[in-house]
Amino acid sequence: MPLVIIGVLLLLAKVTDFGPTASWAWWWVLAPFAGALVWWAVADATGVTQRRAMQKMDDRKAQRRERAMEHLGLDARRKGLVDKARDDAQRRASTMAGSSTKRSPGSSEPRL
Repeated sequence: MPLVIIGVLLLLAKVTDFGPTASWAWWWVLAPFAGALVWWAVADATGVTQRRAMQKMDDRKAQRRERAMEHLGLDARRKGLVDKARDDAQRRASTMAGSSTKRSPGSSEPRL
């Protein structure tokens, strides 16, 4: 995009005979447009453009999902905290259930 903007500015300067561009050859003025075409061809051939589009779609999808969760009253951060608390409770319950098992001699840890 910067090459296109530079090309438009040089083209306007050449057409209006403004500054030193009035005496420049036309190929100097049109060179940024050629550079932009080469850049776009390379970007499309290497997949840069497609990766950017896919990343943009993924970001929009994540934002849309977060908005939907908030509208449903299921804040994503709250869900993460609830999941963590549930896991901690299950871990404590399994530890409590495991405390009635046999212990290794000389150890305070239960044998599994």
